[in-house]
Amino acid sequence: MYILIKTIKVSSSHYLNLNHNSKDRNLHGHNYVIKVFCRSESLNEDGVVCDCSKIKNAIVEAFDHKELNRLIPQPTMENIAKYVFDLSGDKCFKVEIMETENNKAVYEK
Repeated sequence: MYILIKTIKVSSSHYLNLNHNSKDRNLHGHNYVIKVFCRSESLNEDGVVCDCSKIKNAIVEAFDHKELNRLIPQPTMENIAKYVFDLSGDKCFKVEIMETENNKAVYEK
């Protein structure tokens, strides 16, 4: 089994509609580190699991310097991870989103 891990960095802003009082209810930004994990039992005709540039371009276009609430109704790390997973193609099996050094979410198939 071949496994490919693509790391992408984007800067985005968001606010959260929470049921408790939190500073995250205010518009603020993060420098996200996104890791996309892809796998395949065989390599394609180019000798790779998948085209990393397509994954990177889709994520950068959707997220970089954007307000995520316009894209995802409640842009928590968990919901962002699922959204990135859905963008990343059929070879993707896991996405990690790091919002800060201490906060990370994972979505996997």
